[in-house]
Amino acid sequence: MIMEVSNRYTTIKTHIDGAPKESDFELKTAPLVLSVEPGSGDIIVQNLYVSIDPYQLNRMKSHSSSHTLSDYSLPITPCQVIEVYGVAKVVVSGNSEFDKDDLVVGMIEWGEYSLIKSGGMIRKLDPMGFPLSHHVGILGLTTGLTAYAGFFEICKPKKGERVFVSAASGAVGSLVGQYAKLFGCYVVGCAGTKEKVALLKEKLGFDDAFNYKEEKDLKSTLKKSEDNI
Repeated sequence: MIMEVSNRYTTIKTHIDGAPKESDFELKTAPLVLSVEPGSGDIIVQNLYVSIDPYQLNRMKSHSSSHTLSDYSLPITPCQVIEVYGVAKVVVSGNSEFDKDDLVVGMIEWGEYSLIKSGGMIRKLDPMGFPLSHHVGILGLTTGLTAYAGFFEICKPKKGERVFVSAASGAVGSLVGQYAKLFGCYVVGCAGTKEKVALLKEKLGFDDAFNYKEEKDLKSTLKKSEDNI
């Protein structure tokens, strides 16, 4: 018997100008038939966790026709369901690579269910004993892998070096700072509020941190730290 569910999902009402507000978003409900054509390559998944990332805001803004964006950051149209990185469970499969109840990770929709078309950016997930939420965080593509690859593969740090992290209280920056400390570096970070600065120094182990909104000159501010960068 083919089932039908009420699928709740999130959209933007209009393109966002400035900082996002709750009123910019709308929660919608639409019927979804839990069925796909056998052999179509499509799957329907129940979304479990999604990653809400800063780059999404840029997709929600209005862009001119001359503005160049990469494929993964194409503009989001108002009333269109928002695509996000997340973890989900297969409910119905028309793809031989996925079976019912498989856990998957990749690009899904910001809602309760997602229809993933053939060729979608999705793969099977082996939780490896970790909580599923970790796979959109420290083990995820948009935060954990970005921080790890950026720090170790691009920066190629050496033990004892001094590291400065901008936006250090964010998802990626906070991980970069902790990776740097674990690697034996001296780490200074900046953030936009005194609460975030306290978080960096008291919870995340940064050697020093400052509120960039209260500083006029970055170079002189960095020199104030005990071991300047």
